[in-house]
Amino acid sequence: MAMEFPIRKVVTVVEETLVEGDKKLAQPAVKGAAIAVIKNPFAGRYVEDLSSFFDYGEQLAGILVGRALEALGISQEDAKEKIEGYGKGAIVGSAGEIEHPHAIIHPKFGAPVRKALGGVDYCKAIIPSTCKMGGPGTPIDLPLVFKRAIWVVSHFDTMTISVPDAPKEDEMVIALALTASGRPLARTAGWQMSQVIGLDGNK
Repeated sequence: MAMEFPIRKVVTVVEETLVEGDKKLAQPAVKGAAIAVIKNPFAGRYVEDLSSFFDYGEQLAGILVGRALEALGISQEDAKEKIEGYGKGAIVGSAGEIEHPHAIIHPKFGAPVRKALGGVDYCKAIIPSTCKMGGPGTPIDLPLVFKRAIWVVSHFDTMTISVPDAPKEDEMVIALALTASGRPLARTAGWQMSQVIGLDGNK
């Protein structure tokens, strides 16, 4: 029997930083997130087999990466060039388990995101993540990294998101963040984008 994961709402957020400190940026630092509020069919009961969450995570990732690109005004054709970073996260309502959102955002979630942003051989870095339990309006910091190599220091960042009326106790909030830049005025020593040539993205 197919498991139902009704989406109650999708929220998109775009953040543009125009000034950092007292310096106007030559180009805005841009982040965007797509957030789905979904019903948790396993809320209030223990279920050993979470594989239906794995498959749903793959479907949901395809929806969220499309919505995030749309919110940022970036076409699928331009995503490889223009999207630089990514991250993900989830909040589970109090009737669920912390394992429930992990089962959605880990096993199969990454493949559709990488495919949309240049391919699995190009987007080599892990998609960093965090999960927590909370109620309506709970904020979560989505960790961000450069999509081709995780140790590029200019792209270590976060994007904070929340949904005022979610998650309810039998819901989950699932979020994907994309960036079209690194941190504003990034100048910390370490690996730079220009050094990423044929590297293993997770080292």
